[in-house]
Amino acid sequence: MPMHDWTRVEAGIFHAFHHDWLTEISRTLNRGLLPTEYYSLPEQVTGRFGPDVLTLQVGDNSDGLNGHDDSGGGTALMARPRTRFVMESEEAFYVRRQKSIVIRHVSGDRVVAVIEIVSPGNKSGLQPFRDFVNKACQLLERSIHLLIVDPFPPTPRDPKGVHTAIWEFIQDAPFSPPADEPLIFSSYECDIVTRAYLETTAVGKPLPEMPLFLEPGGCVMVPLEETYTTTFEAMPRRWRSVLVAD
Repeated sequence: MPMHDWTRVEAGIFHAFHHDWLTEISRTLNRGLLPTEYYSLPEQVTGRFGPDVLTLQVGDNSDGLNGHDDSGGGTALMARPRTRFVMESEEAFYVRRQKSIVIRHVSGDRVVAVIEIVSPGNKSGLQPFRDFVNKACQLLERSIHLLIVDPFPPTPRDPKGVHTAIWEFIQDAPFSPPADEPLIFSSYECDIVTRAYLETTAVGKPLPEMPLFLEPGGCVMVPLEETYTTTFEAMPRRWRSVLVAD
C-alpha cells in the first residue's frame, strides 16, 4: 500500500490513525520480531513526542550484542543494515544541554529504543518543533536508539526534513532528500559515534522497512508497510475514501 497524503485530513483524523499504527507496530514487535529479552509498549513518556513505541530490555541484561533466543521464541538481532543513505558523526555525541529528561516505566525495565511517528502538532509552530528536536537529541545523548517516521512534507520549520534538523546538533553534514522523495524515515544507532540510517519516499510510494537498533551493531527490521496497511484497512471508510481519492 502506498503512503497517503495525510494533509488531506484534519489533524484529529491522523491522530487516531497515528495511535492505532503505533499500537500495531508494538504488537508486531512483540509477536516474535524482538528477541525474548526485549519487549515493546506504546506509552506516553516524552512530552510532545506523543504516544511512542518503547522497546525495553528485561531486567539488567546488558551483555552486549547477544540478542539470540535459545528458547525457541523471538528472533536474533541483525547486523547493521544497508539503507539508501547512511550518515555517521565524526566523534561521540556529548550532552550539550543542561536540561535532562528522565524516562521511566512502571516495570522498571530499561528503555533501549523509541519509535516516533511525526504528527502535525510536531510541526505546527516553531516551539513545538524545537521541543521535538530537543527531545530527540536528548534521547540520543542518553544512548537510547531512535526510529523516526515522518509521513508529512517539509514545512518552513524543517525545509529539508526532521532528520536534517536533528543531525545539525550532531554533525555539520547537511542532508537533502531527493526532490521527488521528500519524506524521510530515519533510524539512529547510538554507539561510540552516532549513525543515521535513512530511507526516503513520497506520497503514492511504498513505505520502506526500517531498522530499529536495540544494541550497537544489532537491530531488528520494522515492517512499516505491513503495519501501515493493517492499520489503514481498519480506518472508517469515510476517511479512507478521502485519502485514496484521485
